[in-house]
Amino acid sequence: MSDTREIVARLAALPDAELVTVLRAAVEGRSALWAVRAALDELAGAAHAGSDPDVSPATPDASAHDSGAGAVASGQVGGGFPVPAVPVQPTGMPTLPETGGYSPSGVPTFESVRDKVEQRFGTAQGMGELDRQTPAGRSADEQFAAREKAARERLDQIRKSLRGKSAD
Repeated sequence: MSDTREIVARLAALPDAELVTVLRAAVEGRSALWAVRAALDELAGAAHAGSDPDVSPATPDASAHDSGAGAVASGQVGGGFPVPAVPVQPTGMPTLPETGGYSPSGVPTFESVRDKVEQRFGTAQGMGELDRQTPAGRSADEQFAAREKAARERLDQIRKSLRGKSAD
């Protein structure tokens, strides 16, 4: 029975309810297949609810109750599929991977925030270096150096004048 084709053929020959039972047993305990297990559980519940004919009796024809021309039979109560359950990840299962720097609930991760801050800081440093290489940036640096030199010279003059007055 190691031949894959033979296994697939035998599975295909099973009725739906038995196939769901076999698949549920096959994915039991496999944490990576929790969503498949949830879907199979849902299918097993829907098949079980639909197998009992006495749960929802057939609605009688509308003509038996109403003789109005516009009356339409509503069909069977509860004849459709139940609302599918939202698959909830069982406890103890690994969490879903973070994508794009956000957790599954939409919160940014610490690593993504740190990367953004580092990127902005690097961009700001690079812009400063580029600014100093332009003529306008060089002239601003030259103006700053000239003002600093003038300020030092003026401070030296003030110090000399104070020393001269204290000597008198």
